Amino acid sequence: MTIHADDMTFPSGQVLQHPQMDKTMDKKPRQKPEKPSDQAFDLWLKRGLHQLFDDVANEPIPEELLRLIEEDRGE
Repeated sequence: MTIHADDMTFPSGQVLQHPQMDKTMDKKPRQKPEKPSDQAFDLWLKRGLHQLFDDVANEPIPEELLRLIEEDRGE
């Protein structure tokens, strides 16, 4: 499984760049699903996760949290 994070733009216009995070569950990553049923499951899972978490991921970041992050960077 591979997890990718995109850059995040804050309401202040500042862009926070996230490195890509790769996590493999096997020693050798799977190139393509072996069976069509694997492809169907992967599609179902991807759609379900997007349904559950897209709204949360697209919410604006509270100003107080942004302020705390900026203060922490200065130290």
